Amino acid sequence: MIGEDMAKHTRVTLEIGPKGKKVVAVAPDWPGLSRGAKTGEEAVEKLRSYIPRYAQVAKLAEMNAEFEAIKDVDVVEQYPGTGSTDFWGISFAFSSIDKQAMSGEELERELRLMQACWAFFDDVRRRVSAEMQKGPRGGGRDRDHIVRHTFAAEQDWAKQVGVLTPDGAMLTDEGLKAHRDAYCQAFREYHAQGKLAGKKSTLRFLIRHTAFHTLDHAWEMEDKDLTAKQA
Repeated sequence: MIGEDMAKHTRVTLEIGPKGKKVVAVAPDWPGLSRGAKTGEEAVEKLRSYIPRYAQVAKLAEMNAEFEAIKDVDVVEQYPGTGSTDFWGISFAFSSIDKQAMSGEELERELRLMQACWAFFDDVRRRVSAEMQKGPRGGGRDRDHIVRHTFAAEQDWAKQVGVLTPDGAMLTDEGLKAHRDAYCQAFREYHAQGKLAGKKSTLRFLIRHTAFHTLDHAWEMEDKDLTAKQA
């Protein structure tokens, strides 16, 4: 459980791209809540602006009381990112918090929030329009393309904890449930054995990266939804 002080001010870390082009603000106690911008100040402000949207995830995880207690954020660490941090404006490096060991209770809390991100994503993909709003030059992906991309990326990351999901399996309800159950169980098994997530990650990072990617594309679909215009 997060303590009273943390409940009032949630921790934020800043991942700084090596060329200083992008900075990513990460809320490590709330997997999925992460935003990038050109400067640290802008990244923190952008993260703050997404707190009301993340509240829906906290509610799905039945942690809304904890989350609603947050009044502000505290930047507790700045650490170097990678070239991908600068290019994408997304976190790709490990903070000192990502490297810390977790208790079983902490792991379950993070998995619960990751599962809530999945539930939110599933709700969004079922209610938005199949056609998404295009960019100014007509570019952009439609809903099913976004969904397939999100699932394919997660399928690849799951290999880091030994989960080998067959191609296309996540496009069925049964296959998606089986994948997600196996993914969560793999985290528990790796944690019980004191393992990292393969050679490329830590358990904390992989959970928050999975949650972020899921949530980022759910918000993308919400922002590009054409349901109201098509009605």
